[in-house]
Amino acid sequence: MGAQNLQKGMSEADATKGDRRSSKYSALDMKEKSSCLERIALRNSLAKETLSEFFGTCLLVTFTCCSIATSVLNHEASGGILGTTIGCSLGVTMAIYASGGVSGGHINPAVSFAMCMTGKLAWVKLPFYVSAQFLGAITGSAAVFGVYYDALMNYTGGVFTVTGPNATAHIFATYPSPYLSTLNALVDQIMATALLLILIFAMFDKKNMPVPSGLEPIAVGLLILTLGLALGTNSGAAMNPARDLGPRIFTALAGWGTEVFTAGNSFWWIPVFGPMCGAVIGSYIYILIIEAHHKKEPNDLHQSLDIDQLDKHELANMA
Repeated sequence: MGAQNLQKGMSEADATKGDRRSSKYSALDMKEKSSCLERIALRNSLAKETLSEFFGTCLLVTFTCCSIATSVLNHEASGGILGTTIGCSLGVTMAIYASGGVSGGHINPAVSFAMCMTGKLAWVKLPFYVSAQFLGAITGSAAVFGVYYDALMNYTGGVFTVTGPNATAHIFATYPSPYLSTLNALVDQIMATALLLILIFAMFDKKNMPVPSGLEPIAVGLLILTLGLALGTNSGAAMNPARDLGPRIFTALAGWGTEVFTAGNSFWWIPVFGPMCGAVIGSYIYILIIEAHHKKEPNDLHQSLDIDQLDKHELANMA
């Protein structure tokens, strides 16, 4: 009996030692993993935001161009314009969910520019945001080209064209309808982007009817869906210089040639210049008509001071 108890005690001791060794090794593994993550973690807040804008815009272009490619390469059998518009809208939602908590999920140079013009984003951040957005758009285009390469070759017979029955350049960038004049195209882009910014400012205005926390990307996605259905006929309602020019640059290098810049009476500059103008116009329309007339609260001054201090702190961290 005593021998059995002794053997039982030794077994329990061995098990306890084994548990300790196991927990010790688990702790070491966790510590090593934590240490690896700490080594690659960015310390600079602007660097984090820049990377976030790159990633978000890459996702945006990937989802958007893949949605268009699905429709075009299946001869409009995958929902046509409606299916494409829904896919693009959901792509915006997913992209903002991925990046919004870090950088605000602008994923659009026009939005970033309007935020700077209205004092909601420090000007020093603008070149970083815009550069990241364009690089993200080009990267997303490359991803779409890679995943649909065989389908593109099958559809075009290996000849990539900008116009004609087997044109595929419009998978990546927007091109005007044949009837559209340059002036009308410019007005179209200015109006669409102005409406975009008016509603974005409204959604995030805490003194109006702000979107509940966590649902902002869904609200923006519904806004993109609305604008796409309402203003997508003329030229696709790009409303985003990075989303249009980035893929256009990629297609020029990937086989479509310089015609991507000359097609549509050199249309390429309109989805770049128009949204930048429209974003500023739209943001100031909302401020002058709605935001400027909110009742001022005593805490507003303190909040503005806190924002100024935060910007100074971020500038100090950039050094």
